[in-house]
Amino acid sequence: MLPRLESIKQARLKIGLTQQKLAALTGVSTSMINQIESGRCQPSYATARKVFEVLWSLESQSSMKAGDICSKEISKLKTADSLHDAIKKMQAMSISQIPVFDGNEVVGLITEDGIVKHLLDSDETQRKKIRLSEIMDPRPPIVDYNTPVKTLVSLVRYSKCVLVSKHSKIVGIITASDTLKLVE
Repeated sequence: MLPRLESIKQARLKIGLTQQKLAALTGVSTSMINQIESGRCQPSYATARKVFEVLWSLESQSSMKAGDICSKEISKLKTADSLHDAIKKMQAMSISQIPVFDGNEVVGLITEDGIVKHLLDSDETQRKKIRLSEIMDPRPPIVDYNTPVKTLVSLVRYSKCVLVSKHSKIVGIITASDTLKLVE
């Protein structure tokens, strides 16, 4: 089942394609594309399918990927670090979450919310003794560098952050503030 014909013009404009270029790529006339977009013509199923296939192909090539918006500098903590270390690092860098690593492997996440829960139950001397391995949240999701950004927005919303990998190595992090780059 194909989308509504009314969406052709919007999709074409979104990827910066002229009617002439779309016509050339689909093998139909510019006049036909104009008539379809204006609602003056009902194309055959085969023609409509061809137009949508071209638009989908071009959209997937031009859409932003996770690697395009991720922050490449990742602050990291180790499982042996203390709650006090995490607080100091988060304050110094003005960030609200930091992934926790055991060697090269991501094993958890420290967030402002998680820290607040533990602050109520501890004093300063205890904070220096509490290891992150004892209090960290589960590991955040990891996505491939080429994952389309539009699939990440809801993921970031629910998991605080998403890590980005390339060739099995963590190369970036996407937080809610990084998704604001989509609005620019």
